[in-house]
Amino acid sequence: MKWRLAVLGGDGVGPEVMEASLEVLRATAERYGHEFTADLKDVGFAAYERCGNPLPEETLAACRSADAVLLGAVGDPRSEGVPVELRPEAALLALRKEMGCYANLRPVRLLPALASASPLRPEIVDGTDLVIVRELAGGLYYSEPRGPIEDGRAAVDTMKYHQDEVVRIARVAFETARGRRKSVLSVDKANVLHSSRLWRRVVDEIAEEYPDVECAHMLVDRAAMELVLNPSSFDVMLMPNLFGDVLSDEAAAVVGSIGLLASASIGSGSGGIFEPVHGSAPDIAGTGTANPLAMILSAALLLRHVYSLEEEAVAIESAVGQVLEDGLRTSDLIRGGDVEEAGAGAVGTAEMGAAVAAAITNVGMSANA
Repeated sequence: MKWRLAVLGGDGVGPEVMEASLEVLRATAERYGHEFTADLKDVGFAAYERCGNPLPEETLAACRSADAVLLGAVGDPRSEGVPVELRPEAALLALRKEMGCYANLRPVRLLPALASASPLRPEIVDGTDLVIVRELAGGLYYSEPRGPIEDGRAAVDTMKYHQDEVVRIARVAFETARGRRKSVLSVDKANVLHSSRLWRRVVDEIAEEYPDVECAHMLVDRAAMELVLNPSSFDVMLMPNLFGDVLSDEAAAVVGSIGLLASASIGSGSGGIFEPVHGSAPDIAGTGTANPLAMILSAALLLRHVYSLEEEAVAIESAVGQVLEDGLRTSDLIRGGDVEEAGAGAVGTAEMGAAVAAAITNVGMSANA
């Protein structure tokens, strides 16, 4: 099989974690006999610096013609003086809409080797394995009206949802739950927001199509608390755009680091966008210390969702687990005596990526021996 990917390194640590991910994909392709081509394009502030547009037409064209998009990160503090419509974040929102991505899947699982990296006690975090299904194309980030009013003395953002938007994301959540523990928790703020009352009503209607899946509702503030108090109780968490953005970062911290959280943005178009949840981290860009595992695990999600290559995806995920069991840690994963106990010091971005790639290659060699 030939993999044709648009690869957008982006800003900050994006290009660094992307290179580690590409090394892992090359090792996976070689082991399983696939062909792999990567069309590298600019996006975000890197693209704005080059041509005055954070999402150039050539980048869009590459994304449209590829099987899927791998995205590193966008964002740069130097963009503060740039018009809002030309900032890196505007490019990301536009790319999601252009690619028809309305569902963002964010798996959150405690890896056994990283139990001590969680800020929570082991008996609380043990067994955490959930998926956040975030609506990605509507809500507060897209609705009109928005922007400054009263000559800049005030500003407005609206959170509008149409029932069709809720229907399609709810079905993604219920279908996801059918492949897991068959439980969906829908998160909203129905005691205050009209959009959340619509959300809850529509989710209940879709739940009737899935009698084999348990459905419950929880207010977002309670859900934020329960993610800390009882994270292992959740299976699939369905939520609007803003709530999913916020709570997925909290969930990442629960299992050790935002540097571990991968995501798959899928929808009506072919392929999708696969990216780590973390941002561009400009404060450590160029230092070679960023954790590439979220980017690497995003590549595994790409193989699973775009090409239905479950064995290859599992190989990458198993390799990540193996290098962590072997004691390798990037600096964000080190807490207390964890490194000393593992018998290794902090490793950099390139070293971690190379270790995962080597684990995939070595497993392949032993299987062929």
